[in-house]
Amino acid sequence: MGTFSAGHRRGGTAVAGASTPTHPDAAREAAVDAALAALGLDDKARLLAGQDMWSLPALPGIGLGSLVMSDGPIGVRGVAWSADDPSVALPSPTALAATWDPALARRAGWLLAQEARRKGVHVLLAPTVNLHRSPLGGRHFEAYSEDPYLTGEIGTGYVRGVQDGGVGTTVKHFVANDAETDRFTVDNIVAPRTLREIYLAPFERIVKNARPWGIMAAYNRVNGSTMTEHHYLQNAVLRGEWGFDGCVVSDWLAARSTVAAVSGGLDVAMPGPRTVYGKALADAVRAGEVEESVVDGAVRNVLRLAARVGILDGAPPVVDETAYPATADGDALAREIARRSFVLVRNERAALPLGPAAVRKVALSGALARDARVLGGGSAQVFPEHIVSPLDGLTAALPEGALDFRVGADPNDELTVAEKGFELRAVCLDASGAVIGSAPLRNGTLQWVGDDLPEGVTRETLHRVEITGTFVPRDGGEHVFGTRGTGALTLTVAGETLYDEVHRVVSADPGEAFFGNPLERGRITLTAGEPVEVSLRQIPDTLGDDAAIPGVSFALCHLGPRRDPRELIAEAVGSARAADTAIVVVGTTERVESEGFDRTDLRLPGHQDDLVRAVAAANPNTVVIVNSGSPVELPWRDEVAAVLLGWFPGQEAGHALADVLLGAEEPGGRLPTTWPAALADVPVSNTAPTGGELHYDEGVFVGYRAWEKAGTAPAYPFGHGLGYTTWEYESLTAGPDSATVRLRNTGTRPGAETVQIYLAPRDGTAERPARRLAGFARVEAAPGESAEAVIALDRRAYEIWDETAYDWTLVPGTYEVQAAHSLADVRLTAAVEVTR
Repeated sequence: MGTFSAGHRRGGTAVAGASTPTHPDAAREAAVDAALAALGLDDKARLLAGQDMWSLPALPGIGLGSLVMSDGPIGVRGVAWSADDPSVALPSPTALAATWDPALARRAGWLLAQEARRKGVHVLLAPTVNLHRSPLGGRHFEAYSEDPYLTGEIGTGYVRGVQDGGVGTTVKHFVANDAETDRFTVDNIVAPRTLREIYLAPFERIVKNARPWGIMAAYNRVNGSTMTEHHYLQNAVLRGEWGFDGCVVSDWLAARSTVAAVSGGLDVAMPGPRTVYGKALADAVRAGEVEESVVDGAVRNVLRLAARVGILDGAPPVVDETAYPATADGDALAREIARRSFVLVRNERAALPLGPAAVRKVALSGALARDARVLGGGSAQVFPEHIVSPLDGLTAALPEGALDFRVGADPNDELTVAEKGFELRAVCLDASGAVIGSAPLRNGTLQWVGDDLPEGVTRETLHRVEITGTFVPRDGGEHVFGTRGTGALTLTVAGETLYDEVHRVVSADPGEAFFGNPLERGRITLTAGEPVEVSLRQIPDTLGDDAAIPGVSFALCHLGPRRDPRELIAEAVGSARAADTAIVVVGTTERVESEGFDRTDLRLPGHQDDLVRAVAAANPNTVVIVNSGSPVELPWRDEVAAVLLGWFPGQEAGHALADVLLGAEEPGGRLPTTWPAALADVPVSNTAPTGGELHYDEGVFVGYRAWEKAGTAPAYPFGHGLGYTTWEYESLTAGPDSATVRLRNTGTRPGAETVQIYLAPRDGTAERPARRLAGFARVEAAPGESAEAVIALDRRAYEIWDETAYDWTLVPGTYEVQAAHSLADVRLTAAVEVTR
């Protein structure tokens, strides 16, 4: 028999060094009070409105600096969409979640805080803790998992780490922003129990365990109310029930009203200079539509955030600079996270790690081995100083002459931003045609927001911008050129004008024009190795303050000649047939997996499936690396020796891959989301609303909960992942509030195991999933040695949200505690009795 004390117990692995913060801190609150008392209505209203794309206004009269924000899930881009100040690019959030290690997520946060301070950024617009409700969600690479508990634990580590470094976080997107289709207008209809147990759960865990300084309100509606105006969820639940005392900021352009937004709990409307706050808010107060005390509450939250990050005079920051975590090596940490995130889902005949005989001659194929995709598209994009591709990493690690690379299959069969072979710069001209400024470009993308313009250029003097330079084709033949963006566009290649028209995009989604699909504008035959001049000129239609986001945004896009897929595959097969080992890299492209749109299928683009099958038929020692941010179908998975899921692995991708393939390191990842065999098997897949509404009719049965209810076996279950050693689970001792697992490394090399604890209710007194993840811990041991994992279990694991009582209710009865290697590989069980 067992019961619970009234205290709260955290499940999962403990995060070393965690402390309970004191709220409120008297000195900071006194400084906030004094600053608020000194402000007039107009300054209060102005402080709640972005002054530009990334910052709030400074108010020197009260000693307040300008609060600067930046995108930051995997790296800190800063206030410019530019490679001029490169950023460390860590592996994608799905990769971080695949480590199942909140302590590692905390270390990632330390690095990101370090990067933020270097770039003058006070608040990161991260982490993304929306759930993988459907594998078709286009932005899932930026979120952690299908499971709210795992998501909450990894998010807690991330938030603690960033804020350890004195930088704020904004946990996003609050709430139920789980797909991209019509994300700006969709009304997600979610039952109260489902909302509480699934979609609010990671936010609640992070708010209570990590005390984030910010939350981002999403674009979408929930049960009829736009999230930026959702009084119940933002005021009653977030602030009232959970005790959140931070700042609520809108997603960019998500705030659509003045009175409803401020009354609904939205503190800051971004971006500026044109928002629903500022003068409009002051006018609403004077007209009696809003009480000034409501505005004061929002201003207090902003001032508290400023105090916490150290930009309010008289307020000590939460973290003094002498207490910052030790300086982190970005390359080393990116490499460690990548190899710890790789999930080995198949390893027949111990194909991996590759031994000396397997690497005398290695055949490598797949265009993504050469042109690695290491991060997802959209607002999470950063510009790393370097990228180590699989080809680079394996070339450096293998003996000279051992590696033979062939393209085999190129999934990039659609236009992408111009990069390889292009040397470009942006030239700014005034109305007379005179050059008034210029800037180098890393690729064909140009995005200057607000006054983020080259030196000497202003929005008043700028008339047109030209992306210009040279292109040296890697291959001869027909090249396709295109554009992304709006305005008057003129595209010229090798002296030939391919396009000269005005293009406009009408969409409710503010990111559509820039993150949407490129458009083909013309084709031209070019000779390999022969340089040609290229130019894309834009007369912007978004320079004035009346634009939703004033500035200049457009891109030059390109697609090289397409060789006969059969020839490419035949070359790869010939190489594989002569090799000891064949390695094939497959994955998605920016046109398949990115912010701004959902996927329509889970197939690999191009002829990548054909390549794998052909290479596997030629060489039984075929290893496949999957370079995608979220699940794809692998119809050939039983035909190859090994399959390693690499996610979007960050800037050190190739070095980390070589570490794992050659056995210097063990692949440490476990699946944070179920990997389906085929889309037709997926129990929850819809992302498209009907009549403006998307109904979450599956209720609490999402992810592995839904798979078990449907009785369908996926390709690889939640929590699955193989290492390079074996483990015997020796004993399990369990009570209602903890489980202790003892296990022994029975293999021949050191290794790590992620012990997973699932709770399965044995009494049918409530409709519940067959089981749920309730805790986990990572242990390490040398060959023959034992290790022990002690895992705390929350009371919440035994509760449901009672829609009648409108409160959490413990469900007493018998529960089976399962100690597992994965959801489908339970090693030990114990029964516990839970009473009130």
